[in-house]
Amino acid sequence: MTDDERAIRELVQTWMDASRAGDTAKVLSLMTDDVVFTVPGQEPFGKAAFAAASQAQQVMHVEGSAEIVELQVLGDWDFLRNRIDISVTPPGATQPMHRAGYTLTLLCAKTRAGAG
Repeated sequence: MTDDERAIRELVQTWMDASRAGDTAKVLSLMTDDVVFTVPGQEPFGKAAFAAASQAQQVMHVEGSAEIVELQVLGDWDFLRNRIDISVTPPGATQPMHRAGYTLTLLCAKTRAGAG
């Protein structure tokens, strides 16, 4: 495993650990200011929208995992396919919201170090 691959795996693990701990500040520190999220059924959104949504969800309990299925380091760009399995339980809810499936993440070299 190369240093770049190790850094990406650590980034994913840190993101998941911070998400489970409800540490929004840590999650936000792991993304660049020009991050773009694409989610089915929604317009692409950036860091500010992610932060606002996270603030609204801070009291929710998050459990889950992210398994890296494929990881490629290609010069200044990297991609990884993850299999995520996430459950989010709002306060007072009896059933969690569950999302599972594959994601595709593209990273540039500055993201490997968790640059914000």
